[in-house]
Amino acid sequence: MAECVAPSAADLWLERSRFSGFTLAAVSYGAYFIMTIQAFIAVHRGNGGSRTRRGRIALQTWKTCIAMTTDRRTIIQAYIGITFVLATLGFAGNAKYSEMIWIDLRNKDGGPAALIEDELDFWINRMTLSCYYVMEWFMQALLVNRCIIIWNRQLVVSLSMCILLLANIAMSIIVLVKANGAVFYDINVQLAYLCISVGINILYTFLVTYRLLRIRHAIRAALGPEHSATYTSVVSMLVESAALYYVLAVVYIVPFAVHSYVSNLILLGISHVQAIAQLLIILRVAAGRAFSHEVTSAVTQTRVDRPAFVHVHEITTTDTPVHLPELPPSSFMLSRVASSKRELHLDTLDTHKAED
Repeated sequence: MAECVAPSAADLWLERSRFSGFTLAAVSYGAYFIMTIQAFIAVHRGNGGSRTRRGRIALQTWKTCIAMTTDRRTIIQAYIGITFVLATLGFAGNAKYSEMIWIDLRNKDGGPAALIEDELDFWINRMTLSCYYVMEWFMQALLVNRCIIIWNRQLVVSLSMCILLLANIAMSIIVLVKANGAVFYDINVQLAYLCISVGINILYTFLVTYRLLRIRHAIRAALGPEHSATYTSVVSMLVESAALYYVLAVVYIVPFAVHSYVSNLILLGISHVQAIAQLLIILRVAAGRAFSHEVTSAVTQTRVDRPAFVHVHEITTTDTPVHLPELPPSSFMLSRVASSKRELHLDTLDTHKAED
């Protein structure tokens, strides 16, 4: 009978980190699965799902500006479906290879530790890596799209974000080309890919936060702090800016760069966390709590430095629902239903009409 060789302390730590990482990935996938269902249902129902009084007021106010058309719903539902399929394939690949490590191939030379180190020798892991990369392309594209919308399609912002997105895609393709037979930590391009990916999210967070602060300042100057607080609170900015992902990604990059096994705790589940952050954005859009191009364009065109051009009038309301007409690009309308059941409309008039 062959003598059993005890694994070293380093090998045991490698196996433990891989096993713990897969367990955390399973938890994050479960959360992602639940949020996928919620997001799909919310998008299918449109923007009528708010349950709070404040939410209903906001939805009534912005319904025309941010309502999801049939085409938009179809595109977002396709995004949700595609990313979920890719994440499921990736998670299934990780689950199967974990089974191979500790059950099917555990007697292979070097044991489980060698299988973990040489994981890219197996096609199932290259398939898993490809699924998660393609999934991230879609997720980064969603971030870029949201940033461009919030910045009202300004050229410099659009070009910067698109260039970073293309660079991210190019780096991931290079990693996939070099992956066959390589040790994952030894692929230097992977570190550059991670840095660009995190850079996109950090830049997105900065640009969106700055833009929303400017919009809040404009709304507060024209209409008062009560209206600005609804859509631009600090919490909403942090959620939409996907801080959940990039904070975890920054924590992941450091041990990966120094080839520490601590990175195994994050590696298998980081894409699920990123997907959850994107679904939070989709849920906000479906619930009517995110900005659209029409809203940001209207705020940009609003003259907040000339309050004399803002006309205020009151209308006594009845039980009949209020239907907001489609807003032309030159006007900006906000409405709020007060507790006294009066509706206050503030219409920014065109400059020529105000001067008349």
